[in-house]
Amino acid sequence: MAPHAPVVDLLGALAYGELTAFSRLAGDAELAPSLADKVALAQVAATEFRHYEALARRISGLGAQPQEAMAPFVAPVDAFHDRTAPNDWLEGLVKAYVGDGIATDFYREISAFVDAETRDLVHLVLEDAGHTEVVAGAVRAAVDRDPRLAGRLALWARRLVGEALSQAQRVAVDRDGLAALLVGTEDQPGADLAEIGHMFARIMDRHGERMKVLGLAA
Repeated sequence: MAPHAPVVDLLGALAYGELTAFSRLAGDAELAPSLADKVALAQVAATEFRHYEALARRISGLGAQPQEAMAPFVAPVDAFHDRTAPNDWLEGLVKAYVGDGIATDFYREISAFVDAETRDLVHLVLEDAGHTEVVAGAVRAAVDRDPRLAGRLALWARRLVGEALSQAQRVAVDRDGLAALLVGTEDQPGADLAEIGHMFARIMDRHGERMKVLGLAA
């Protein structure tokens, strides 16, 4: 395995995730019920694209090609989005906040095992791009107007978290580089089984916090 392969794998997964987040949020903006919502979502989408550009620059700086680094993740990420296609605008917003949030937390946890420069970049691009203020605010407002939406959206969020966790685990297992970051190698220690358990517990705790922000039952 090339020295930078694990880091390139992580950055490639994140870069494709940010690229698809940009595309989906731009599409959500087209479906927004008001001009204010359209503008707000477009701004979040633009932030996601800037994150993609920063990751692509880092991949290039490590001597790899961004498109080649992203290529292994296209099929599994696209398959996840196909399985979790939202039925309406609100489901799309919940997916952007809850589903993407699970992936964000997973990759943030893995970044604990990379070099400091890469870790700082990962944390930067995984910061809230405006999802809480824009996306969660729109969901809360819709539920306030029609409380009957809460049950349906909560069920949708539960499905998303299961799919997102399964997707993250599959990607990590299938890619030797990501697996090496998570479980370690002879030269670089990773996490033991107890720490991996704690990692997923932390991810679920943050998911619960996001559901509270949305005003939905976890």
